Amino acid sequence: MELKFVLTAFVFISATVTTAEYIRPQPRRTLEFPWDPKPSSHPQQVHISLAGDSHMRVTWITDDESSPSVVEYGTSPGGYNCGAEGESTSYRYLFYRSGKIHHTVIGPLEHDTVYFYRCGRQGDLGQTGWTKSTLDHIGQCKYDVHLLPGDLSYADYMQHRWDTFGELVQPLASARPWMVTQGNHEKESIPLIMDAFQSYNARWKMPFEESGSNSNLYYSFDVAGAHLIMLGSYADYDEYSDQYRWLKDDLSKVDRKKTPWLLVLLHVPWYNSNEAHQGEGDGMMAIMEPLLYAASVDLVLAGHVHAYERSIRVNNGKPDPCGAVYITIGDGGNKEGLARKYKNPQPDWSVFREASFGHGELKIVNSTHAFWSWHRNDDDEPVRSDQLWITSLVSSGCVAEKSRELRKILMSP
Repeated sequence: MELKFVLTAFVFISATVTTAEYIRPQPRRTLEFPWDPKPSSHPQQVHISLAGDSHMRVTWITDDESSPSVVEYGTSPGGYNCGAEGESTSYRYLFYRSGKIHHTVIGPLEHDTVYFYRCGRQGDLGQTGWTKSTLDHIGQCKYDVHLLPGDLSYADYMQHRWDTFGELVQPLASARPWMVTQGNHEKESIPLIMDAFQSYNARWKMPFEESGSNSNLYYSFDVAGAHLIMLGSYADYDEYSDQYRWLKDDLSKVDRKKTPWLLVLLHVPWYNSNEAHQGEGDGMMAIMEPLLYAASVDLVLAGHVHAYERSIRVNNGKPDPCGAVYITIGDGGNKEGLARKYKNPQPDWSVFREASFGHGELKIVNSTHAFWSWHRNDDDEPVRSDQLWITSLVSSGCVAEKSRELRKILMSP
């Protein structure tokens, strides 16, 4: 089993690392749009995501409302011997009206197989210069799934920027599944007029129904030996909330023999020694960290803070060999710039921190070992500035040790 994730927004821990001060190159301008005009029936902003066991959801937009939500696919170019028809939606946001948004699930698909597809019978993270160079670096990687913990387009109420973001990421997002969760820049609510996350939910449909969730803001999925839980920092999370009840139910179904790795993504970090967004995750952490600790979560990845930081295994603010490793990667490339100021002295749980744009790569080698690396986006070359081998909590004995504690929490009302 070998699986590689790329991420833009360990009992086996390396020693504390100190580095020389990193100086960020000058900011780059926001990318200029629009793109070249296309026929109204032409698929635009194509992206794919996992949709349950052996299935993939294909999403695209057309200006032509009569275009069918059909995907034809096969294992050779032009050999589309399979097909599926899905659903479509659209939305209005003040004076903006979206195109027709298509969501079609294809499958079952064979593992380790390349598929070719076309949408509608037609054709075969911030938005700055740093975003584009980060995407270029990701395009050079060999990976299976792209994980993005919120703050996708930075549309911030300007709906046309959802469209330009979709075009910007299409070359990557149409070839590998992008699994995302929401950030504060996706909220876009206007009291009494517009509900929160209307644009995000319409455009980036994730497998929430397939995982038993009643909200697109939190869901889970399995992929090659890993169970991934995407939490919603901006959905209710108290002990009586739908999200908390769903999380307990989801964890009760995890089989660590089938998926020995357990990962969590969310937007607002719980462990953060940067001066930016201090304390914003404390409420959610107080409610959910005991549950994630009892479930022996291996790794928690967050965004929001525009800088990189990695912890040792930690729980309740203290080093713990059975705790999770927390990594903040809210710095794929954005218009707000980097969060350069860290709190001093550096906390005991914080092992590496750096204000840089870039992306992370997680390679799950087998049931016991994974390799994490951080690649800062230095000028036009990716520079690996942090790395470590991770040993799974299954192999360390922590899962078995805490099984009774987990059952107690899961059985509580």
